[in-house]
Amino acid sequence: MLSDAAVRAAGRYGLPPEFLAAALLQESAFDPQAISSAGAVGIAQFMPSTADGIGVDPFDPYDAIDGAARLLSTYVRAYASFPNPYALALAAYNAGPAAVEHYRGVPPYAETQAYIDDIVDRWAKIAGYERRNSGA
Repeated sequence: MLSDAAVRAAGRYGLPPEFLAAALLQESAFDPQAISSAGAVGIAQFMPSTADGIGVDPFDPYDAIDGAARLLSTYVRAYASFPNPYALALAAYNAGPAAVEHYRGVPPYAETQAYIDDIVDRWAKIAGYERRNSGA
């Protein structure tokens, strides 16, 4: 089951499983065949160049889940000194790490800000609590 794969991948890379599940739900609703209008593909909605760069097959859901967990954990660690590394990790996943670096935080893009809010809200619901001033 794909949700079990997400829990295992989250554990492998030190992520809260609810965080990874919320991100994958936002990206594709766990649909391994999803294709966005921007060209992102698979369960983790990787752009083909990103998938190539991290060495995953975006249409193999298990490989893509592992790749998403690995990439998100890399971003969380990179932004660990910031007040909310999870929000920045999501911003990097959505808008790219160059945008996060350029703005020294979450870029002022409405799409990216809504993306982060949606995932953080979903993460809170999956984890069984309501979001209250999380700073995301």
